[in-house]
Amino acid sequence: MSGLELIAAVLGVIAVWLTVKQNAWCWPIGLVMVLIYGWLFFDVKLYSGMLLQLAYAVLQLYGWWQWKRPERVEDARLVSRLALPAVLAGLACGGLLSVALGAAMAHWTDAAMPWLDATLTGFSLVAQLWMAQKRVQCWPLWVVVDVIYVGLYLHQQLYFTAGLFALLTLIAVRGWLEWRRDPALVAA
Repeated sequence: MSGLELIAAVLGVIAVWLTVKQNAWCWPIGLVMVLIYGWLFFDVKLYSGMLLQLAYAVLQLYGWWQWKRPERVEDARLVSRLALPAVLAGLACGGLLSVALGAAMAHWTDAAMPWLDATLTGFSLVAQLWMAQKRVQCWPLWVVVDVIYVGLYLHQQLYFTAGLFALLTLIAVRGWLEWRRDPALVAA
């Protein structure tokens, strides 16, 4: 399955790079990537990761709509910054989801690494939602999550995916720097 994993990894790099550049094509390309990864993660018993890919599929459609809003291009979302209470609330939601999902996966499935997989899933959902809303705080959260994902995927012998997440970490740093300089954010 390494050929399919390689295709998903390449699509992932393209999708995230397009996100950094605020190009709405990131969303349909990302949709194809997450569907492939959903299948791959099921195969290696990373069930929380598989569920995350299904949630990402919905968030890919949401992000595409948020960024394009086809009826009025001028209403498309601009880069913005969340207030500290909203950041803390988002992180708390990610933590609660991590605990609930981790407990479910550890108790009812034969999931590999149920707690780590669930924790990364919880915080990835927060980062993805913030990305769809063009919140600059998505990028530092992605950096942390992506670094930990590298270790998880190396442990699961998903080497292309580990390489993808190492590259995504660098792209997330770039995204954070670029979005912080975005004229919409600077003017706010």
